[in-house]
Amino acid sequence: MPKESELYPPIKAYLQRQGYQVKGEVGAADVVARRGDEDPVIVELKLGFSLALFHQGIDRLAITDHVYLAIPAGRKSKALQANVKLARRVGLGVMTVRLRDGHVEVLADPGGYAPRKSKKKAARLLRAFDRLQGDPNAGGATRHGIVTGYRQDALRCARFLAVHGPSKGAKVKAWAEVPDATRIMAADHYGWFQRVSRGVYDLTDAGRQGIADFGDV
Repeated sequence: MPKESELYPPIKAYLQRQGYQVKGEVGAADVVARRGDEDPVIVELKLGFSLALFHQGIDRLAITDHVYLAIPAGRKSKALQANVKLARRVGLGVMTVRLRDGHVEVLADPGGYAPRKSKKKAARLLRAFDRLQGDPNAGGATRHGIVTGYRQDALRCARFLAVHGPSKGAKVKAWAEVPDATRIMAADHYGWFQRVSRGVYDLTDAGRQGIADFGDV
């Protein structure tokens, strides 16, 4: 296992190349760098991201706006991306140190950050909201899983078939008021439907069990 102290020499060398005077363990800060009359740069060293590391970094923002979190370099992952995004949201920078050769990479610089809004994601969320009938997940997930608008539509199709037997998708669409009935039954994500002839679908045993499981939805 590496030690936090192994991060210090590469970080110090990296900052010195930019003209900073660097000292370690200054007050409560792991690394402090100064260059002329500029505000100091503070770097907090840890072997991995943690809530405590974010707390330390945020505390240092009371001293200077130039605060970095530094961790050993590893494989690029969704967890790393999420932590870098969180650091940017609270105004912290992020550095990684490749211990085998001392290479320092800056993944984010400190400063204000306003995430770009995604109209596509917002529209998808609103469509999901409008599609969901009632509030079936008010107490969290049901014991059989989260109820989505898609599942509610599949349940309407299943209940129609349970009453009327094998039916064409167009009929289920019109009578059950599910615009995507044919596509839902053809995709059969839950194993509830089976095609018995061209355009005609019936309910499986799993479908009957699904109706029973989600009877209160």
